[in-house]
Amino acid sequence: MKLQNLITALLVCAAPLAQAMTVDAKALARFDRSYVVCEAKFPAMKGLRDEAYLSLWRVKPDQKAKAELATARKTTSYRSERALLQKNSADAAAPAASSPIEQQCQALAAETQGNKKARR
Repeated sequence: MKLQNLITALLVCAAPLAQAMTVDAKALARFDRSYVVCEAKFPAMKGLRDEAYLSLWRVKPDQKAKAELATARKTTSYRSERALLQKNSADAAAPAASSPIEQQCQALAAETQGNKKARR
């Protein structure tokens, strides 16, 4: 019985942590760049970038969370990482159908579609 109480206490304490989000601007820039590639392959994902990012962290896509992302996108860290990615992407070829990015796009598209249906 004590173990069950300990587990319950840990879950109660961890619940607020699940909603807490710290945005890593460089990681967000990398996600955004990959998302552009995925949007080109899966048009249904267009306009759902913030929702997709937040769903990866299991954060509710409310105005506060979206504002955090907008703030992170204005930082110099985000902008410099984005510029570096754009420079390097000019050299990269389109991903093959079996590449990891292609598989990630498919998984993200499925996740995005699932979240879109759940909100209706």
